[in-house]
Amino acid sequence: MTTPILLLILLTAPYLFARLLASAGRSGPDPNAAAAVGLGLVFLFTASGHFVQTEPMVQMLPAWVPGRVPLVYLTGVLEIAIAIGFFIPRLRRLAGLSAVAVLILFFPANIHAALNQVPMGGHAWGPVYLLVRAPVQLILVAWAWWFTQRRAVKRGSPLGRRAGAARS
Repeated sequence: MTTPILLLILLTAPYLFARLLASAGRSGPDPNAAAAVGLGLVFLFTASGHFVQTEPMVQMLPAWVPGRVPLVYLTGVLEIAIAIGFFIPRLRRLAGLSAVAVLILFFPANIHAALNQVPMGGHAWGPVYLLVRAPVQLILVAWAWWFTQRRAVKRGSPLGRRAGAARS
């Protein structure tokens, strides 16, 4: 069950590093940009499984799905494209929406894999793995939405003043 832990480390490390630099008064990457980089790292990591562990990835899909091997490769390429989008500022919003859609649409494959104890990641643990995987999936969806879809509140705007007043 190291995969979910590794995913969370890849996801949060760039953001936490940016926040640490900011709290120390040093200039560094924008925390929102760093959070997007974390998503890019997660998607690169998960995409690699499509090419390195193709057969277990194929087993994650029900037998009735046609063209499972090409589909695994195609979705790996899709995940790489999403990852690249997180590294390019003008593509982050699109990458975020794409990531949310992919995370939601691919989750049934994780359920199938856990119920059938596919020997990949923690899926071999069976249905109990979903107690770990489902919350991680929700964190990834929330992270992608929060850091790529919400609009930044501009300082000086009425909303920004209210938010600042609430913190005081």
